Amino acid sequence: MTDTPALRIAHVSHRFGSVTALDDVSLTVPRGGFTALLGVNGAGKTTLFSLVTRLYANRSGVIEVAGFDLRRQPSQALRRLGVVFQSRALDADLTVEQNLMYHAALHGIPRAQARPRLAEVLAQVDLADRRAAKVAALSGGQMRRAEIARALIHRPEVLLLDEPTVGLDVKSRAEVLALTRRLIADQGVSALWATHILDEIGPADDLVILHRGRVLRAGPAQAIAAEAGGDLTRAFLALTGAAA
Repeated sequence: MTDTPALRIAHVSHRFGSVTALDDVSLTVPRGGFTALLGVNGAGKTTLFSLVTRLYANRSGVIEVAGFDLRRQPSQALRRLGVVFQSRALDADLTVEQNLMYHAALHGIPRAQARPRLAEVLAQVDLADRRAAKVAALSGGQMRRAEIARALIHRPEVLLLDEPTVGLDVKSRAEVLALTRRLIADQGVSALWATHILDEIGPADDLVILHRGRVLRAGPAQAIAAEAGGDLTRAFLALTGAAA
């Protein structure tokens, strides 16, 4: 399975009534890699994530997680996904531990196994000392890291992160991004990182530019930037302006 992509999306379209939200979208997330999905608000990033997580049913194209077809093998596919949604997903009135134990139970993990896993993931996200704290008492950056811990509790192969730094200050943004890159390097997970912030993308990252529901360009960020003299911002504006 090492040659199988972590995530493969092929020819996926989606409509809301007469509005086309996604138009023949294809992209691949390699194993052990960081792939940035770049687009302005309304580009279709959240709709695509909703299809991958089966909040919406995909009626066209193919979505595979670690080789498992989402329509034909939904249980096998979804158990390999860990998701950090753009909106907050933790119960603010519960402690970090209570939130994670509840999520472990949803995945069918027995309590005896869940407790050591909880300690493991909290250490990975540098929140071991906040285990008993209520989520409401966490800073914005700590809350995001707790949500990443929640996404890791069942040991997924693929992380989906939908605008995970929205609303965070510069320091917290950098910490969440660095944490995700560290998880890729140390744990071997793969990540699809949706964002509208260009400075979150490194030159060596795989990049997919999504605009008005269509993929305009995909490839190494450095190569795409080279199309505009090495300036990724100029390349992005040129591509999206031409497609407007």
